[in-house]
Amino acid sequence: MTDVNSATRTRRHHWRRDLVELAALFTAVAVADAIANMIVHGPDGPYLLVASALTLVATAAFHTWWARRHSHAPPAADTGGPGADGSGTAGTSGAAGPAGAREPAPRETALWRMRSTVRDEPGSLAALCGALARHRVDILTLQTHPLADGTVDEFLLRAPAALQAEEITRAVSSAGGGGTWIERADAHDLVDTPTRLLGLATRTALDAAELPLAIRQLLGRCTIRSRPAETLGGRPGGEQVPEEGVLDETVIRLRDPNGGTITVERPYLPFTPTEFARARALVELDARLGPRVPRAQDVLTLPEGNEITVRRADQGDVAAARAMHDRCSARTLRMRYHGPVADADRYLNHLLSPRFGRTLAVETASGRIVALGHLLWDGDETEVALLVEDQWQRRGIGAGLLGRLVALAVEAGCENVYAVTQSSNTGMVAAMRGLGLPLDYQIEEGTLVITARLNAAPVRPRLPQDAPRALPREREPAPEWSRPGRAER
Repeated sequence: MTDVNSATRTRRHHWRRDLVELAALFTAVAVADAIANMIVHGPDGPYLLVASALTLVATAAFHTWWARRHSHAPPAADTGGPGADGSGTAGTSGAAGPAGAREPAPRETALWRMRSTVRDEPGSLAALCGALARHRVDILTLQTHPLADGTVDEFLLRAPAALQAEEITRAVSSAGGGGTWIERADAHDLVDTPTRLLGLATRTALDAAELPLAIRQLLGRCTIRSRPAETLGGRPGGEQVPEEGVLDETVIRLRDPNGGTITVERPYLPFTPTEFARARALVELDARLGPRVPRAQDVLTLPEGNEITVRRADQGDVAAARAMHDRCSARTLRMRYHGPVADADRYLNHLLSPRFGRTLAVETASGRIVALGHLLWDGDETEVALLVEDQWQRRGIGAGLLGRLVALAVEAGCENVYAVTQSSNTGMVAAMRGLGLPLDYQIEEGTLVITARLNAAPVRPRLPQDAPRALPREREPAPEWSRPGRAER
């Protein structure tokens, strides 16, 4: 029924339109006849006809000029046609056109990380963002750290390369930001926070030795110290920390799952409750998972063709390491520990703890440990130490271990490694020289300290268990752990 009514209305509409067109035609014919009679029978008919022709020509010329001057068509760059983006014939010759038609050259930019405290009230963040926008600063990411009397906003900024940090700081201060801190950033900071936290948690879950490195990457430049519950002499290691931890502006104290205390210090920038909660979550994850070391193994081929196993070691290998001590000569132990031979066993529990570094063990087919290699955190530097059983020396085991330890140091972001030895320990000196890295030699308190700068690729790849990495990491100093000084070792 609806279709029939629609067709009827359409026919009526056509008849009305036809009638209007027919009436307009008759009207035009009548007007044309009247004008013709006036021109033919009037006294000034020829003059009127010429004047009308000139008027029409002038009107047409004016219309053409006006249309060209005030065209409503979009510019060629917006239509997607030739020359819009440099493609096609017109785009190829665009470089020869006027300067105004060229694409603006991309400006150089720099990445900045910035923190500023703003009032917790509507419009305060908007004012800060407006101040940055006036300096052509782009906000890439924003994190908020709520405080009791305000909010700490953490920005990742892209600013013109010519814009100095002081200018950005002044703009933020003028917009109401306080306690502003800023430093240069790089591409690693473009990874969003949830992804980065998941990557750190994954690394910590796979390897207990990753906890200090994960905390270091989570909190930035900081000093991390681990104090055991008891010293090597059996005395208490210090005051106990409550289970929930302690946040004291620039210092975080957490209970170590292995006993003792983990202390994190960052004097240049106070910690926020959000950062404290993240660090505590990583430590709690480590505590729930318990002791763990990746069990993948590597193979070291000796000069005679025999193969022995290289694997990660931990405190579960203390008994096997003590048995190796018993098979080592007193001279070998003195070369390694630089002290009384009777004290060698006391250091093993400390050295094999993942809190203080990483240890590699060389194991025979029968399961006997014949060599140990230690990578020990020591502030911005990292110590490497080797111990090879007497009857297995001079067979390339020390050099193979050292190359793998250097690879682990590079993976951890260490800038250099050093070895404390004696000038008579020609095997250790030769192994350090075999790395092919720049070396510095220094005598300290009767011992030889050889420092290798890690500005070249290590001689050996890392172990298979260290290959998986959730995120690329920037080269940064390893965390500092409380441990005996060079002279004590």
